[in-house]
Amino acid sequence: MNSTRPILEDDLHAYVDGALNAARRAEVEAYLQSHDESAARVQAYARQRSAMQTALAGVAEEPVPPELSLRHFLDERRPRRSVPWRMAAAAVVLLALGAAGGWSMHGPVSDPLIQSGIGSLAQEAAYTYDVYSNDPTHPVEYKAADKALLVGWISSRLKRSISVPDLSGSGYRFMGGRLVATPHGPAGLLMYDNEQGLRLAMLVRPMTIDKTVRMTEHSAGAVNGYAWAIKGIGYSLVGAISADTLHPLANQIRQQMEQKV
Repeated sequence: MNSTRPILEDDLHAYVDGALNAARRAEVEAYLQSHDESAARVQAYARQRSAMQTALAGVAEEPVPPELSLRHFLDERRPRRSVPWRMAAAAVVLLALGAAGGWSMHGPVSDPLIQSGIGSLAQEAAYTYDVYSNDPTHPVEYKAADKALLVGWISSRLKRSISVPDLSGSGYRFMGGRLVATPHGPAGLLMYDNEQGLRLAMLVRPMTIDKTVRMTEHSAGAVNGYAWAIKGIGYSLVGAISADTLHPLANQIRQQMEQKV
């Protein structure tokens, strides 16, 4: 019996990684046969994965450094030891290999706080907007008519209750949304557009740090955004419009979300 679960972005990444069971893999393959845009993305993910594996093959095949052996960890149990350079290098390789099969950060990030905090959320929002906002046929998985299903699906995956902000008073209608993968787990992407076809997107996900943060402006090329966090949930509204135009829209969303937490 076929599953009734929709094919989402997590399924596409798991398909590329070979992490699906046989039944789910068959469902994804059937879906890709009738969804050319998703099939093209999967091919791009596969090429990226292959390129990363080829580039790092030599390093990955090196023997595991003694510093990473179980005996070493048992013998060296003193707290707050400095990290050996070979251990740090191996960790970087492992992280790079893991990222090869899934979503990767768009642009260099070196600060550990940025990697997991509000700066990371801002980058993820800009990246997902860049991927989906220009899609003419399939920018969302669930359309506005299926808002209840979308909210339930995202809330269950984030393990936090989410709601859809209303921007209709400012001329933006809710188009729908989807679940997306980030380096920090699943996130919800909600998309809006106006009569001119201009699209905005809001990314929402739980925060491990920066759990309550005031609104911060960010930009990536032509995409501007505002990111903030309220009681452990992060939000970032992004769009290819000026920061001055985007700011009052982000404020509307922030005020609505503050009333719901």
